[in-house]
Amino acid sequence: MKAFIKYVAAELGLGRPGEDHPNICAGTDRYAMFKVGPVLSVSHGMGVPSIAIMLHELLKLLYHARCSGVTIIRIGTSGGIGLEPGSVVITRQAVDAQFRPEFEQMVLGRRVVRCTDLDARLVQELRACSADLRDFSTVVGNTMCTLDFYEGQGRLDGALCGYTERDKQAYLRAAHAAGVRNIEMESSVFAAMCSACGLRAAVVCVTLLDRLKGDQICSPHEVLAEYQQRPQRLVGHFIKKCLAGA
Repeated sequence: MKAFIKYVAAELGLGRPGEDHPNICAGTDRYAMFKVGPVLSVSHGMGVPSIAIMLHELLKLLYHARCSGVTIIRIGTSGGIGLEPGSVVITRQAVDAQFRPEFEQMVLGRRVVRCTDLDARLVQELRACSADLRDFSTVVGNTMCTLDFYEGQGRLDGALCGYTERDKQAYLRAAHAAGVRNIEMESSVFAAMCSACGLRAAVVCVTLLDRLKGDQICSPHEVLAEYQQRPQRLVGHFIKKCLAGA
């Protein structure tokens, strides 16, 4: 997140070259937060519980700061389905492990289901920005959010595995047929909470591997480092265009 805020600062011409950007939330170890101009960059950890805690506290902060016209974009990494490594996915809908566009949570012992639709106009704006860059493949598709990295995503290399490669392939191909193009662990609660609060939100993730071809990431470190910059470049370009037109 600090790398992203440095990148945005350079793109927007804010601050001085080499200027440090301190962690606003240095007093807690739950997440880090950086700010430059009108842009906040916040880490959220791994999985639904971690990002949900951060979102509750971030949304309260934005409310008490009386922020308006807020757009929230999650950037990160994911496993692709039927995509070359390094492809960027702009999420149309976040779906669960049964390919349903919903997020289920137990509240006071009762099942609460929220929709996981993301802002369609924002998706198209980001897609237009990817066409401006033309440096890497970008697709719009559904993102499957799971509660687990191993069994929940059909991996064969975890400590527990009660299915076969054939079972895994059938499941991933069913996901692909349902419009799923990548898998991660945060998008459903992110989409649900932002939608419930009436905020424009999007998810932009790069794929590090094609899960139809294996479970292990095989690309060299320097290649992965460049892949991870791709969502930053796309979202940075989007922010720059938005502020230029403000």
